[in-house]
Amino acid sequence: MAVTAVEAAVLDAAEAPAPNRRTRLRFLRGGKTVTGLAILGFFVLLAVIGPWIAPYDPGKMSDAILQAPSSAHWFGTTQTGQDVLSQILVGTRGVLVVGFVAGVFATVLSVLIGVSAGFLGGVADELLSALSNIFLVIPALPLIIIIASFVADAGDMLIAVVIALTSWAWGARVLRAQTLSLRRRDYVEAARATGEPTWRIICFEIMPNLTAVIASGFVGTVIFAILLEITLAFTGVADISNWNWGTVLFWAQSNQALAQGAWWWFVPAGLCIALLGAALSLINFGIDEFINPRLRTGTGASRKVRMRVGFTPVARTSTPVARTPEGRAGRTHDKEPRP
Repeated sequence: MAVTAVEAAVLDAAEAPAPNRRTRLRFLRGGKTVTGLAILGFFVLLAVIGPWIAPYDPGKMSDAILQAPSSAHWFGTTQTGQDVLSQILVGTRGVLVVGFVAGVFATVLSVLIGVSAGFLGGVADELLSALSNIFLVIPALPLIIIIASFVADAGDMLIAVVIALTSWAWGARVLRAQTLSLRRRDYVEAARATGEPTWRIICFEIMPNLTAVIASGFVGTVIFAILLEITLAFTGVADISNWNWGTVLFWAQSNQALAQGAWWWFVPAGLCIALLGAALSLINFGIDEFINPRLRTGTGASRKVRMRVGFTPVARTSTPVARTPEGRAGRTHDKEPRP
């Protein structure tokens, strides 16, 4: 009996085993996600214990001037005898603190404004959308430069707050668009018809369907904040007394480390920036694969129905095969009695 492709897909889905815990944790089984989380976890560990395991004071000068990597100084020393490894370990905390604080603040603002605008609609939508458009065109770098010129001690937290205030608008617009497509779904209308309050519909009906989009926006904001913080430190806008990877590159560039052949002064910081950016990008790719089934490769994708041109899907049955008098194989069918 020939069936349509849709019926064949239904039959294959019926034969598939019931979803288990491994299927629910499909996001954490992807190779990109696991690799990104492992690298990110390593840097988070360094941020926590880095100042404690640093072999030297990162700002202490010594007689070991521009020494190449050795057993005493694994990453070599600077022009004033400072240990580069200690600077990298101590500076990891500042980079991650700015990135994650800015990511959290920007994500909270984007969720509050974007979801509220998309779900409420009307005048509230117009006002919140206008607010998002205003902040969308505010440049972060010039604003931070102006604030740093007026504030004597522009610390990491102030930079993180400014980055968050100038980077939430794009995520809010994305969440508003997603909420507009969800607020008229059947399950939302059913919750509204049963008398559920607005806050409960948003928290328990809308927000679970936006989790992956929110996570992707958070990771993207963290990447942007980390790169902007390093750029500010490298250009000397941020406080250079606070150690981070951008500060290491600033002093290396100021003292012409490349011209002196002191590659160990700037290569470790550059590799750390590249590895951290790659880790966050891999996590973002894993989130994209989790959201979009067409991008799933090794993240536990479900069984696919492969169609072949020129062949009609046929339902598999347990009907025995019989031999015709001519010797050809054929299926036995129940014949209806002829009148």
